[in-house]
Amino acid sequence: MKRVWVPVLLAGMAVPALAADPAPGQLAQAVSEAELKTNITSLVGFGTRHSASDTSSQTRGIGAARRWAEERFKGFSAACGNCLEIIKPSEVVTGDRLPTPTEIVDVLAIQPGTSEPDRFIIMSAHIDSRNSDPLDSKGDAPGANDDGSGTAAVIEAARVLSRHKFPATIVYAVLSGEEQGLNGGKVLADFARAHGWTVEAVLNNDIVGNSTGASGMKDSGHVRVFSEGTKAVETPAQANRRRYNGGEVDSPSRNLARFIDSLADHNINGLDVKMVYRTDRFGRGGDQTRMLEAGYPAVRITEAVEHYGRQHQNVRVENGRRYGDLIDGVDFQYLAKVTKLNVAALAALARAPMPPAVTITGQVSPDTKVSWTPVKGAAGYKIWWRDTTAPQWQYSRMAPADATSLTLEGVVIDDWFFGVSAVAADGSESPIAFPGDAGNFVSVSPVKP
Repeated sequence: MKRVWVPVLLAGMAVPALAADPAPGQLAQAVSEAELKTNITSLVGFGTRHSASDTSSQTRGIGAARRWAEERFKGFSAACGNCLEIIKPSEVVTGDRLPTPTEIVDVLAIQPGTSEPDRFIIMSAHIDSRNSDPLDSKGDAPGANDDGSGTAAVIEAARVLSRHKFPATIVYAVLSGEEQGLNGGKVLADFARAHGWTVEAVLNNDIVGNSTGASGMKDSGHVRVFSEGTKAVETPAQANRRRYNGGEVDSPSRNLARFIDSLADHNINGLDVKMVYRTDRFGRGGDQTRMLEAGYPAVRITEAVEHYGRQHQNVRVENGRRYGDLIDGVDFQYLAKVTKLNVAALAALARAPMPPAVTITGQVSPDTKVSWTPVKGAAGYKIWWRDTTAPQWQYSRMAPADATSLTLEGVVIDDWFFGVSAVAADGSESPIAFPGDAGNFVSVSPVKP
């Protein structure tokens, strides 16, 4: 849904919504369908990428696939003057789907920020695949779309954005072990926590390259963005305050989804975001869940219509119907649009300041005072408010860089939801932060090793 001019019924309050910034959209135009196809072709060529498959072969299995991703990152880094740091955090995991202790290895390419290297924006996808039997580590599991598409998008985003510099750090994360219990997401979350990362946003791309659903319905014009409503790390005391004062639809993840929705409207032709008010698809999961459980804002980006006959299936023909996650099930034009959205979002987030922490006061008053903590790189702040039943932010007012509060005269605190975004000198704007613990983008205190 686009932010548009909305008249306010109180004098002097009509303001334009967030202006379109062409820069993220321009960067996104460098995304190549040919590169995406090359990436998925390589991934499918490893036969299986099951988390417990061969790690020593140079041509088959999860080990070869991870080394391929690492080499791709190294090539991009060499082209940008060694601008990427490639690291491979790992943990040994045992579980129902990994009965033998198995090392789960993530491949991360870290692009340090120029002025805020301790603020992290992450794009992730899982490189592992599976077939009908989650324990089958030998049989073919091509995984072209699940999640070769997401992995290809992460690799392509690194190729495009490593040519540029941003204030905040961008992490391109290729994860393992998702199909065996979201293990790669946990490895990433544990690593981020152990190294004191302030993670502002995680864009987890899982199944993003198909435009024709199991019913035959085709939709190449939408992408779903799933976001949690209330924080997984919310304490009982915080939950009580949130239940009383609101915030059920204003977690950082939910406002991150709104941010991505606005970016699509202004920067990506032919692609609209469908926000889904769930952490993930019903009864299913993805690696973003592990990041949320660690207190980091995260969303899941997924195609609009899924083809279940191409997910977690042995390649076969049965009763005249084809099964299996093969490359001919990928719509590369659609995948390119989703990748462009990710590139635009990473660039916009890494260029803008961090969202501030916000508080509000104004009970038994005709006015509302909105206060916030200063953030690095902010040349100003935008105070937002909306009807409590409105899905998107409606009204806003600017405040200068040296301000830490603004009183909205005639705006009764009882009747509206409020938020604040930080604006850089070039106009880049952060996601909007809702007041209090429910909306604070920093839920856990970073702990340095």
